[in-house]
Amino acid sequence: MAQDLFPLATGLAKLVDAQVADLVSGLEPELLGQVTPTTEELLRFWFQQDYVDLRELNFHEGQRSAILHIIYAHEVLGTRSLRELYEAAAGDALLDNGLLGEVTRDRHSHPKYAAKMATGTGKTWVLNALLVWQYLNKVANPTDERFTSNFLLVAPGLIVYDRLLDSFQGKTFDGERDFTTSDIYRQQVLFIPENFRTQVFGFLQSSIVTKTDIGRKVTGSGLIAITNWHLLAGVEDPNFVEDEDGGDVEAPGREIDAKAAVESLFPLTPGTAAGNTLAVLDRRFARGGPLQALVDLPDLLVFNDEAHHIHEIRTLEEVTDVEWQRSLLEIAATKGSRFIQIDFSATPFNEVGSGRKRSRQYFPHIVVDFDLTAAMKAGLVKSLALDRRKAVASLPLDFKAERDEQKRVTGLSQGQRVMLRAGLKKLQILEEQFADTAPDKHPKLLVICEDTMVTPHVVEFLQTTGLSEGDILRVDSGRKAELGPKDWEPIRERLFDVDRHEQPRVIVSVLMLREGFDVNNICVIVPLRTSEASILLEQTVGRGLRLMWRGNEEIDDLKRETRERIARREEPTNFFDVLFIVEHPAFSQFYEDLLGEGLAVEVGDDSDGTPATGDLENVDLRPGYQAYDFEVPIVIRDADEELKKPSIDPLTLPVSKYQVDWLISQIGKGDRFVSQDAQTGTQFGDYRVDGGILTATGYNDYLSRMTTRITEALGRNLTSSAGKYKEISQYPILQAYKPLLTGWIDTYVRHRMFKEDFDPLEEENWRVLLIDDVAHEIAGAFASKLTALQESQSVAGAEVRYMNLSDVKTIPVRTSSCVEVTKCIYPKLPVPTRGGGLERLFIEWLNSDTHVEAFAKIHEYRHSFLRRPYLKADGMPAQYSPDFLVRTDTDVYVVETKAQSALSDENVRRKQRAALAWCDQINELDSNLRADLSWNYVLLGEAVVHEWHSKNARASELLDYARLRRTEPPEQGTIF
Repeated sequence: MAQDLFPLATGLAKLVDAQVADLVSGLEPELLGQVTPTTEELLRFWFQQDYVDLRELNFHEGQRSAILHIIYAHEVLGTRSLRELYEAAAGDALLDNGLLGEVTRDRHSHPKYAAKMATGTGKTWVLNALLVWQYLNKVANPTDERFTSNFLLVAPGLIVYDRLLDSFQGKTFDGERDFTTSDIYRQQVLFIPENFRTQVFGFLQSSIVTKTDIGRKVTGSGLIAITNWHLLAGVEDPNFVEDEDGGDVEAPGREIDAKAAVESLFPLTPGTAAGNTLAVLDRRFARGGPLQALVDLPDLLVFNDEAHHIHEIRTLEEVTDVEWQRSLLEIAATKGSRFIQIDFSATPFNEVGSGRKRSRQYFPHIVVDFDLTAAMKAGLVKSLALDRRKAVASLPLDFKAERDEQKRVTGLSQGQRVMLRAGLKKLQILEEQFADTAPDKHPKLLVICEDTMVTPHVVEFLQTTGLSEGDILRVDSGRKAELGPKDWEPIRERLFDVDRHEQPRVIVSVLMLREGFDVNNICVIVPLRTSEASILLEQTVGRGLRLMWRGNEEIDDLKRETRERIARREEPTNFFDVLFIVEHPAFSQFYEDLLGEGLAVEVGDDSDGTPATGDLENVDLRPGYQAYDFEVPIVIRDADEELKKPSIDPLTLPVSKYQVDWLISQIGKGDRFVSQDAQTGTQFGDYRVDGGILTATGYNDYLSRMTTRITEALGRNLTSSAGKYKEISQYPILQAYKPLLTGWIDTYVRHRMFKEDFDPLEEENWRVLLIDDVAHEIAGAFASKLTALQESQSVAGAEVRYMNLSDVKTIPVRTSSCVEVTKCIYPKLPVPTRGGGLERLFIEWLNSDTHVEAFAKIHEYRHSFLRRPYLKADGMPAQYSPDFLVRTDTDVYVVETKAQSALSDENVRRKQRAALAWCDQINELDSNLRADLSWNYVLLGEAVVHEWHSKNARASELLDYARLRRTEPPEQGTIF
């Protein structure tokens, strides 16, 4: 079975979700009888349809699930630790993947919940509701230890810290905060029943303590302390942008400089005198500082906003608590189960490992999962679209800036310039569309750069495109250092007010702006910076997810129509609340992984199989599998074979079927971009980016890529092991003579392909060569010639190595779509969920035939050594995997099953010829090298299978009858 990444969320959903319908309709679900009267009143007020209909704004389903799951876990189940919560809601999960050892650690010995909610889906509203729930219950039941009126809100930085103050205290006017502008006051009809409002507002206005007053300000009926984590770590947070010096991966848990920490909090400098040492100062701080004040509280609920910052740093097998997490544990140590922790994050995981072995370790206390896909379908965030550059007549893009030998940036690459032009073009399209509808709406472009050395070059390039200085806002630590604090503050204010102003149009940054940069009008993102850290990718994109358009019914209908049209793969009629990401390889793969069906099951799995969903399970080798194993001879070239210089005359190759003048008139000038929806792949909104030329260096690069395309496709080896590449490379001669092949391609293009001389460097003629069909012709002309010569090349001697099917220990199988078998190394074999009737029938038929000793269905990706090269109808080399291997006492059959309509397909015939040549190659070996078995290829259509099966014939009889036989020997030729 596939691993459940969020067993607590699944378990609580089973307990709670079935009761939601009754709660909404005003009935009496069991849940309402299990909570306090205060909680019952709140749940009815928040979610009952009668109340919902009276409000303009309400909780969406993701917020509702988060609130209900946490309240049910804490109040109904009454668990006092994370282990108890698992035992009550997801006991089976405790025995998987070392989870029992994790949840029994000291850090989880108190009530602890995490809400995984996509960026822009209103985590703060959930926080507000839970705070009201806890406070009102504490007032009604002062002795009930499940509730508290003491709260600590921990933000990851100053931006979120200020946002939380705005939410609870209101915005600042003339140096004073106006409580009537706070979220909880403005949305009082949502958060608080009318009879409780005076009480809650009094508590909020008297009990909020900012980070500078924790431990100093005395409150009456409770405490709401709001701080950034730096206070708990003993250091101040001076920046609102990331520290670019730290590289790609944020590591807030790294060791903190002791001197800087002390200087940020004390006017004293540690010396050698008694009473002025660092140890003494530290003890003074611990006794009388904010940390000790929190330690001394009898109970406390901690809300960790953007909680991916506050958990441990993992390096290989070593786990290190970050500084402020250790502070939280110290605060919790005196309270037992009266310390409650609630975490909020769109990305609640740690990344472990690197490269291909990188995986996500999700927090074990996730009680609700409302991911980006669900938020997009519900229209709660912008729809995501990738702006993929069309491959027609376009050069491959280089995404990194040009640098000299000392790694200093000398300028932007051509690829970066093209991407910036595309982003500006998309921005212009959006500005023009929105101008007539809402002149006060100003879409913005966010450019993410490699590092601070690149941003000045980006600004310089943007200015050459016609943007004024006021149109561009550069935000990075380098700019801050240049300007100084006084001149930097206006830029900071301008950044957070971009939604209301036409300028700036473009924001240029390096690493992601910290969480809390929650402007609504980021509509285009151009990522000029690669990163393997998916947490950074998700958080960067999160800066543009918040809805730009709210509360307008007509526009809401248009947005709904856009989502529905994209779901039907139709071009949308508008771009309201669509976030465009201009093409970038890292982001493209990120979206495919994030939104793909198989994302969840890949976490923590070291296998290289296809991502699985639903009821997918890994099937291992059966006991005694050796009796059903297949030993496959792999014929490789003799290592001592003499390499001779090949000879092809490019002037004798076929000419193009296309007229070059017509091609040039069709492609026009400039690069073409098209928008593509991230979920469905729907393409829409073509636009062209003018500019760009091909230099001689660029043409040489084109020739090199075409040479590599041909040689690597023809010489593709049968192993993924780099160490075995030279050993089994089939056609090393192509690698040895790549420069010769490059010269032939150049001669062919210039003097033969278009029947007349052709200069690729004249104007933009080079774009013709990049059209898919033209490129196929070039590659096909040479590949066809080389493939034909290679197949007939004589060999002085054969060298054979063997691969077993059992080398692949497991295969993925869906429980609902498989067949149990006895004559196979695996006890189950998969069949397609749709249109798998033919394969199911054939497998069952083979299994019941006593003349069949063994058979197996080939897994295309895991049994990669059985892939066979062939030449497609368009002239390009390709590979395919046969469907089955079947063994009798005298023969091995390589079987391909096809629908009747596919038998006449030209590519099916080409596969047939390649497979037949492979069987002939094996049969030419001495019989002792192939276990005295003859190898045969069989192509079976659906009609003949059903016909023979209906006549009660044996499957082995059909295989012997239908095996392909050569009517004449293969043509002989030479490559030399």
